[in-house]
Amino acid sequence: MMSLQYVPDLIYDAGQTGGGELIKSLFLKTEALISGQIIEVILNEPSVKEDLLTWVRIQKHTLLDRKDFGESSYYYIEKR
Repeated sequence: MMSLQYVPDLIYDAGQTGGGELIKSLFLKTEALISGQIIEVILNEPSVKEDLLTWVRIQKHTLLDRKDFGESSYYYIEKR
């Protein structure tokens, strides 16, 4: 099975950021993008996964892919 490779227009390394701070930062970062552009979000805090996925659904963006490498998760999100 071949894995798709996404080329992000913006990379946001959120590190250990969580909760409201993560959501606020994501909102501001995606505001700079135009529809169809991709942001790569890198998280090192597994407890905020649901916050991120909920935010994607509420904002009606598209989660294209998620990849895990060690402690880090990489999310590829297309702006609506």
